[in-house]
Amino acid sequence: MSILISPAFKGFIKLRQSAIDNFMHNPIDTQQQVFNHLIGSAQFTEYGKKYDFEHINSIVDFKKNVPINDYESLKPFVQRIFEGNQNILWPSPITWFAKSSGTTSDKSKFIPVSKESLDDNHFRGGKDVLALYLKDNPQSNVTSGKCLVLGGSHQINQLNAASFFGDISAVMLQNMPFASKLFRLPEMSIALMNEWEEKIERMAHSTIHENVTYIAGVPTWTVVLIKRIFEITGTNNLLDIWPNLELYIHGGVNFTPYRKQFEQFIPSTNMHYRETYNASEGFFAGQDREDEDGMLLFLNHGVFYEFMPMSEYGKDNPLTLTLKEVEPYKNYAMVISTNGGLWRYLVGDTVHFTSIDPYRIKVTGRIKHYINAFGEEVIVDNSDNAIAIACAETGAIVVDYSAAPVYMDGSHNGAHEWIIEFDYLPVSLDLFTSLLDKSLQAINSDYEAKRYKDIALRMPIVHRMPKDGFKKWMKDKGKLGGQHKVPRLSNERTMLEQMLKYVNE
Repeated sequence: MSILISPAFKGFIKLRQSAIDNFMHNPIDTQQQVFNHLIGSAQFTEYGKKYDFEHINSIVDFKKNVPINDYESLKPFVQRIFEGNQNILWPSPITWFAKSSGTTSDKSKFIPVSKESLDDNHFRGGKDVLALYLKDNPQSNVTSGKCLVLGGSHQINQLNAASFFGDISAVMLQNMPFASKLFRLPEMSIALMNEWEEKIERMAHSTIHENVTYIAGVPTWTVVLIKRIFEITGTNNLLDIWPNLELYIHGGVNFTPYRKQFEQFIPSTNMHYRETYNASEGFFAGQDREDEDGMLLFLNHGVFYEFMPMSEYGKDNPLTLTLKEVEPYKNYAMVISTNGGLWRYLVGDTVHFTSIDPYRIKVTGRIKHYINAFGEEVIVDNSDNAIAIACAETGAIVVDYSAAPVYMDGSHNGAHEWIIEFDYLPVSLDLFTSLLDKSLQAINSDYEAKRYKDIALRMPIVHRMPKDGFKKWMKDKGKLGGQHKVPRLSNERTMLEQMLKYVNE
C-alpha cells in the first residue's frame, strides 16, 4: 500500500511546495485574491446581503461595511444554522461545528466548519507543514512510517438530523480521506475515546510496537504519554522504542518551557521540532525553518487576515491593518475572515511578526491572558521566556504554571503570585523566584519600572504545585483533554484562588 501511495503523495508535496513558494513571493496579491473569492462567494448569503457584499469593491469598503465580530456577535447567525437554515454565513451547506471551549469561561463556542474550510484550510495546512519540513530536509524518511497524533477529544455529538459537533480533531478525523487514516495513529477506537486518562493508557500500549516517525500534539499531553510509555517499557530514551522518530510537530502552547524535557526524552541531534498555529477557527501558520523564531503565515488557505494594534482593542470602531501595513515585533490582535463563514472575527490571540519577507508570525498570548494590574503589561510570551531562563539557570523543568496579581492593600504594595508545577525541582525555590523576577525585568521594561525599589510591585510570590495538581484542577472543571490548557496569566484572581486549594492539598 505504501509503495503505491508514496509516489503520489510525494508528487502532491512538490505541488504544495510550489504553491507555498508562490504565496511567499506574492503575499499581497495572494491575500487580495483570497479576499475577492470570499466576498464573491458569500455575497448572496444572509450575512452578505445584510452587509451589502455585492457592492464591496475593495478592502476599504469591507472595513467600512462590516463590523469586527467576536463569537457573541456572530452567535445569532450560528444559531440559525443550528436550527437547520443554510446560506447564512457561507453558501455551501454547514453540517459540522467545531466545539471550542475556552480556558477562561465554561461556555462553549461552536465554530461553523464548511467543506471548503476543511479541504482548503485544515487539511491543506497539515500537509503544508509536512511539505515545509521536507523542503528543508529532502533526505528525510519521515513518510516511511506513521504519525502519532495527540488530538483533542474525538467524541462526536449529533446536533440535529443533519448536523454534528465535536472538537476540531474529531471533525477532521470524521472527514479525513481513507488513505490518510492508514498512516495515522492511534486507531479509530482509541482516537474516539473521550476519557483522557484511559485514552493515554490505551495509546501507550497500542503504539509501542509501531514504526512512529513523527508525533503531532500539544506538549503537555505528549509529555504525559511519553512518561507512561517509559514506565511500560523500562527505558528513558524514546528512540529505544521508535528508532526512526525524527520530527515533533507541536502547537497550542509555547514550546520554550518544554524543550529541555523533550531533549532529555529524545537525546538526538537528528530530532527536529516544528511549531504550528492551528485552532478551531483555522490552520494559520507553520514553521518553515528550524532556525527561524516564527511561523510562516499561510496566505492561500481560505483566510483573509487583518491585524489590530493592541491600542485599538476595545474601541467601537478599531483600526485594523492589512499585511502590507504591519511592522515587525509590534503586538497585534488577529482578525480573520474565512471560507467557513467567520467575518472579521477576533480570534483572541495576539501575535507579532518576526519577519515581513516572508511574513512570519509568533503567537505572543491571548487578548485576555495577561497581567496589567499595575501598568506592567506582562504577556504570556514574557512569562514563558522568563520561566525558561530560570529553569536553565537552576536545572529545573516546569510542567505548567499560572500567575495572577496580588492587589495593593493598606500595608503592602502589589505582587505577582505564581503557582508552578515542576517535573524537576530547582536547586533552590528562592533562587528560582529571584531569577524569574530578574529575567522578567530584563524582558519587560514596564515590569522592571514597577519593580524598581519595590515601589509598585514587590518580589513575586511562588507556590509549588504538587505533582499532577494542574491535571486534577482541569479534571474537576471538566476540562481534561487535548485542546484544554492551563491559563498561564490572568488579570484577576478567580482561577488562581481555585488552584491554590490544590496547592494546599
